[in-house]
Amino acid sequence: MYDDILLPTDGSDSIAAAAKHAKTLADRSDATLHVLSVVDTRNRFESPTGGLSVEAWTDAEHDRAESAIETTVELVGDEVPVETAIVEGVPKTAILDYVEDEGMDMVVMGTHGRTGLDHYLIGSVAEKVVRRSPVPVVTVRLSD
Repeated sequence: MYDDILLPTDGSDSIAAAAKHAKTLADRSDATLHVLSVVDTRNRFESPTGGLSVEAWTDAEHDRAESAIETTVELVGDEVPVETAIVEGVPKTAILDYVEDEGMDMVVMGTHGRTGLDHYLIGSVAEKVVRRSPVPVVTVRLSD
């Protein structure tokens, strides 16, 4: 039923719950698990007084993305086939583009379950992906 399952990761400590669900679904479906991390190109600190150059921001984001991929792949283990990718862009858009471009059948992603002011200020990548995804999205509540 599912051949390719996408697991986006931001490298947070709580990704383990989503990785466990994605691994189980991939194993039961004989699917390939695609672990994706997005280098967020929106440098919120770039300004004359912000302190971070575009290059410094991008380098730091690439390091974070590589670490996120490594951590998540370790959590998944080697019971299912895994492909990894790092892309640049705005996370919600990059995830949806990956779904379309790479022909994903399902997305499994964590959600922090933010509400109120945190949700308004930080937003929810998972919510935006759920609303716009052409394929099923399984969200897993990440623990604090």
